[in-house]
Amino acid sequence: MKVTLYTAPTIEPVSLAELKLHLRYDGGTFADNVDSTQSIPPGSHAIANDYTTHVGASKEVLGYSAIVLLEAGTNAATGTADVKIQESDDDATWTDWATGAFTQVTTATDNATFEKAYTGTKRYIRTVAKVLLAACEFGTSIVRNAATSAEDDLLNAINTAAREHVEDITRRQIMTATWDYFLDAFPSGNAIVLPFGNLASVTSVKYKEDDGVETTMVVTTEYLVETNGEDFGRIVLPYGETWPSFTAYPSNPISIRFVCGWTTAALVPARIKSAIKLLCADMYRGRGDAVIGQSVVENKTAERLLASCRLWGNFA
Repeated sequence: MKVTLYTAPTIEPVSLAELKLHLRYDGGTFADNVDSTQSIPPGSHAIANDYTTHVGASKEVLGYSAIVLLEAGTNAATGTADVKIQESDDDATWTDWATGAFTQVTTATDNATFEKAYTGTKRYIRTVAKVLLAACEFGTSIVRNAATSAEDDLLNAINTAAREHVEDITRRQIMTATWDYFLDAFPSGNAIVLPFGNLASVTSVKYKEDDGVETTMVVTTEYLVETNGEDFGRIVLPYGETWPSFTAYPSNPISIRFVCGWTTAALVPARIKSAIKLLCADMYRGRGDAVIGQSVVENKTAERLLASCRLWGNFA
């Protein structure tokens, strides 16, 4: 049996900004550290009694400090503008952020700038607006503390290396990734245990005959999926079913593609994040030199934090 990574994680459990805060790192200029993106462009916006006409561009904010600026110009007589912040995990499905509504802009409060700090946990935010009674002049911007520096590449590499080391220790996939799992034969029992825990879904189960013909098994009729929370997930035979009988192809005849890992950094246990930060601090301090008694593989505090997170038992 063997496993190969098909799609790597797209985010880290510890963001670059969080890591810099842990390291007490202070680098870069003000211009380097801050960026601003228009969400709703400034201008005169027509009457629209909905939040679907004036929809702003989105921006990724996960791991950043972010504020949203509402810059109000002149409201036409009796005009009002209602602006709110929406959030999303995938930049596709949007919901209102619970505390993201700005105070309504009226003719009494126009020609002013309002700001609201985003303290949610989603990956993307945007602004939407409703205009009543008369056209209103305004625009919105999303300002992020980007905290860029000449050492960002190094810090990102260290962060990834620490996460991968924690995955080795815990035998887990921390952030969402897709894996291919290969078997030489179906098991004698009625279940296949999948590695890494936090099973989200099984994309496919396939087997290949000796002549190269590949068959895809059908979920619910030929196999069932047990996600099992943070434990090992399983592929289980339905009642009365048996594994297919076939003459196996000589190389990786059975392949299982599955998705596992926590979907957002906010879901990752604090002890795992803390261990990653400790390992990052060791590697950053060492900068490639051996740190006696404090190497990445010998951080006892990190190992104690991870002891209860380790997956025990075998898979196959």
